[in-house]
Amino acid sequence: MSSTVTTHVLDTARGQPAAGVTVLLEKLSDAGQEELGRASTDADGRVRDIGPERLAAGTYRLVFAVADYFVRLDRSAFFPEVAVTFTVDGEAPHYHVPLLLSPFGYTTYRGS
Repeated sequence: MSSTVTTHVLDTARGQPAAGVTVLLEKLSDAGQEELGRASTDADGRVRDIGPERLAAGTYRLVFAVADYFVRLDRSAFFPEVAVTFTVDGEAPHYHVPLLLSPFGYTTYRGS
């Protein structure tokens, strides 16, 4: 199975991949949210398989549970989770949504 959505979490404060971060993929609608997948980043900070092979047009969210990651490093963090909401057109075969993370900030973008 090949996932439509992938992600990569890099801890920019440490200059290393963020391993062991739980990531949740949700589909958003007027009725609420539906969980489509859940995974943890590997030793390289990547999630290569989360959710279905194709996404219908709509709005989706990746939720990164970063508090536990920082606790394991004996560090506090201002943001206990990072939620990235994005829209897909249902046409593209792949969406890569990286997260650059530090204890007091984050950045994301649409990757390739």
